[in-house]
Amino acid sequence: MRYISTRGQSPALSFSDILLGGLAPDGGLYLPESYPQIGRAELDAWRHLGYAELAFEILSRFIDDIPAEDLRALCERTYTPAVYCHTRAGDDAADITPVKWLEPGRLALLELSNGPTLAFKDMAMQLLGNLFEYVLDKRNDSINILGATSGDTGSAAEYAMRGKHGVQVFMLSPHGRMSAFQRAQMYSLQDDNIHNIAVTGMFDDAQDIVKAVSNDHAFKARYKIGAVNSINWGRVAAQVVYYFKGYFAATESNDQQIAFAVPSGNFGNICAGHIARMMGLPVAKLILATNENDVLDEFFRTGIYRPRKTAETHATSSPSMDISKASNFERFVFDLVGRDPEVVRELWASVDAGGAFDLTKTAFWSQIGDFGFVSGSSSHADRLATIRMCDQKYTTVIDTHTADGLKVALEHPQSGVATLVLETALPAKFEETIVEALGRKPERPADLRDIEQLPQRVEVMAADVNAVKAFIVRHLER
Repeated sequence: MRYISTRGQSPALSFSDILLGGLAPDGGLYLPESYPQIGRAELDAWRHLGYAELAFEILSRFIDDIPAEDLRALCERTYTPAVYCHTRAGDDAADITPVKWLEPGRLALLELSNGPTLAFKDMAMQLLGNLFEYVLDKRNDSINILGATSGDTGSAAEYAMRGKHGVQVFMLSPHGRMSAFQRAQMYSLQDDNIHNIAVTGMFDDAQDIVKAVSNDHAFKARYKIGAVNSINWGRVAAQVVYYFKGYFAATESNDQQIAFAVPSGNFGNICAGHIARMMGLPVAKLILATNENDVLDEFFRTGIYRPRKTAETHATSSPSMDISKASNFERFVFDLVGRDPEVVRELWASVDAGGAFDLTKTAFWSQIGDFGFVSGSSSHADRLATIRMCDQKYTTVIDTHTADGLKVALEHPQSGVATLVLETALPAKFEETIVEALGRKPERPADLRDIEQLPQRVEVMAADVNAVKAFIVRHLER
């Protein structure tokens, strides 16, 4: 399996090479040359596998430069009850991603937030940490990870990478834009290989810095800069697994179809659903939900992709989705335009120059229905109402992002097809809004009850690429 850039001007590479590299040298994102096709025989064989076994079966279709026995061992070490089932008493210890039915046979939550940072990002990031350590040890190498987070990626990456051999993490976050719990999860880590930088701006400003550093090829090579954001293909590949696992848990046979509702800011999570569908998973619909930052919803409604500037990006009560430049969206567009890198380069030349593109003026827009997407958006008032409704009707408390997903899911029912809403995080991470909605605090795992009181370590600086580079150099050369 070789990996190519969406912009077509970088050489095809192995999985291990792109795992460590992040963005392609031409500024594009890596995808496999073709998606492995999964037929009825595989679906039948996989239906009753445990999570680690299923992860191995799926990931082995994407990874052929790690020996099978080693990849299996990495999956078994990653997906264990000790890592993913410590937050909820009473769950089947073997069930890493349980399905919670709200309306049996019709509507359910796919629980993805039982990992160490209480967010779905743990599902892929814990594996990525083990893969990084494995590949670096084999190559006797090291890496310095530069990432940006709007809330959950940062803590998931840091918890996955803390103490790993040969890994330093430099994580950018928007100063004052995350919840108090999210900040505490990241900034309270005192590990020597973890470095937090809060930039005065929005997530997109932080993401732009990461891309600028990645596109400075001399700096990237000298300081061995890698990525763990969802621009890293390893993240997306690992997320494909829980779409299959959710499908098996929510259906009785492989003749059934299913819909997935996915809160989406950077398009990484739902991109994994798109890939699962392209591989052959019987997905009837992919329901994309945004908050007030509705760039993606606007595209699927109108065909226009128009990233917003920082001043136009809203700070909301579902802050992990306060994104107006969806990095992973380029992967989907690559498939939409028939995997023509010349078209992608032309489209993103407009985006990278601060503009937009309109696919309704092309023949490609007529194919959009073939990919199964529908979309919608949610407001703060919608989130409060959905959290209250879910608590009252289903005796289930959900976080603000999952509320966005549930709200939009209910707007797109399909007769005879169950909908799985992908849980984004546990409500404890967004306590202020849960109190506003329900008048009470959500439950917390015992080991995280006083996390905001821990000492925090973070450097605040302007959203300036040279300042961030200087910070990296200072810490690597001391």
